[in-house]
Amino acid sequence: MHDLLGLSPDAFAEQLVTTLGARRAFAVHDPASGRVTVSHPALAPLARFLEGDRRDFHEHEGLFFEVGQDTGTLMGAFVHCTRRGNAQGGLRYWPYPTVESFLRDGLRLAQGMTRKNALAGIWWGGGKGLIARAPDERWRDPDFRRRLYREYGRFTTSLRGCYVTAEDAGTRAEDMRSVFETTRFTTCIPPALGGSGNPSPATALGVVRAMEGALDHLGLGSLAGKSVAMQGTGNVAAAMIGDLLAAGVGSIVASEISEEQAASVRARYPGAPLEVVVVAPSDHSILARACDIVAPNALGGVLNPQTIPQIRARIVCGAANNQLLDETRDAQALRERGVVYVPDFLCNRMGIVHCANEQYGQLPEDPAIQRHLGRTWENAVYNVTRQALELADGEGITTAAAANRLADSLALHEHPIWGHRGRTIIDSLVRDDWRAGAS
Repeated sequence: MHDLLGLSPDAFAEQLVTTLGARRAFAVHDPASGRVTVSHPALAPLARFLEGDRRDFHEHEGLFFEVGQDTGTLMGAFVHCTRRGNAQGGLRYWPYPTVESFLRDGLRLAQGMTRKNALAGIWWGGGKGLIARAPDERWRDPDFRRRLYREYGRFTTSLRGCYVTAEDAGTRAEDMRSVFETTRFTTCIPPALGGSGNPSPATALGVVRAMEGALDHLGLGSLAGKSVAMQGTGNVAAAMIGDLLAAGVGSIVASEISEEQAASVRARYPGAPLEVVVVAPSDHSILARACDIVAPNALGGVLNPQTIPQIRARIVCGAANNQLLDETRDAQALRERGVVYVPDFLCNRMGIVHCANEQYGQLPEDPAIQRHLGRTWENAVYNVTRQALELADGEGITTAAAANRLADSLALHEHPIWGHRGRTIIDSLVRDDWRAGAS
């Protein structure tokens, strides 16, 4: 395939079907040789890209792709590491201009889930699901969405459980109901079906606990009276506003790209010390606001050489995944500016904690969940935040490097019952010619 990485996801999907006569493809890392095996010789450029990339590809165990039989949509499942358990991570439905942008987002998000699950102390590995949203309006059609998410459920089922999906950006609670219609390998299903439902409120409260840990680390007291600037007011951020107001913050200013969402948030918190401004999608000026804490709550890559020099907050702590465009360079730039950065996979764990173990039943105020939000359990969000920041200060390294060190050590621990079962499942998919199953 000529210029595979530069193709749009739709064009790549068409090439798979028309040129290769296939609806499925994979790229699997061989730990013995260090090479990447692809499902079709024509995908050799994909293998070369992964083997040569040092930023986002980190020995991911397997990348799986399928073109929906009905919708023609490109779907992906990215499995990073399954030592602690089979890979789990949310399903993102988002527009991607190129195959490379699709790949990089999936790779980074999957590794982030490995680290998030490890730091959270839960027995899951790291993975991520992506659906490439076409540049048309079909995504607004409820019937199309139901067909699409049923397709993704069947795709997930075909992977034999090496990846377990959940809710993420662009995916709604009703979409998870559709996924659940065609697979058992999912969490975040609606409460009416026995699931935990929307994880956003839990995610929001976890980020607030991390903010408290960062403030205490700096000797700045509590959130009371502090000023917070927020980028994005989606499901997680809107819930976070309520938690911050309950903690007594002095002021919140938030940016939002949707006037409808901005109006909804204003109406939700009447009379609060809250300002919501509507901005263009490319406007990151909120990050430059003078405040105590800035919280990136939208999409990734917003902390970069263009935005970091403008930051005036003492702490960066938000819910968005992959906030650093380049983990090493940009974490160092924040450190040199004296900005305390709380790594996203450390502070936004509660979404996956909320839904990861639905199969074990539910309890009101579940202690298995609540312990993450207190200060007595050593692995609570607040305490791990303090631990990572203290390690960074003690060794003169970035907070990202400190959190990575803690997480990567824990990620090597194999599941106490099932061992490295996810890797065995991936090997079985290759051996049994999984790629031919949807032809």
